[in-house]
Amino acid sequence: MNDQANNTGINYERLPEGMAMDETDINLRSFFSRKSDEELAEYDPTWTDEELMAWDSENFRDDGTLFLICSEREIEVEEYRRVLEEHIRFRFANKK
Repeated sequence: MNDQANNTGINYERLPEGMAMDETDINLRSFFSRKSDEELAEYDPTWTDEELMAWDSENFRDDGTLFLICSEREIEVEEYRRVLEEHIRFRFANKK
């Protein structure tokens, strides 16, 4: 379990509950759980795909897919954005 889950008691890697997930789904959620609240607060859902990839530039490859170690499949920017927004909703739900 990561530090974020230990601090909050929430295992973000497994949310939403009841969803069938492959290794890549879990890895992506784990990736987001390690981002700081401050970094996540910078995210703007109106960003273009190019702006989103620039925000997380060290992790996107030149072909527009996310580079995650030990993943079964590639993660395109659309999936990245969808799961990121989902993660932000879960993570900040009780902080408003």
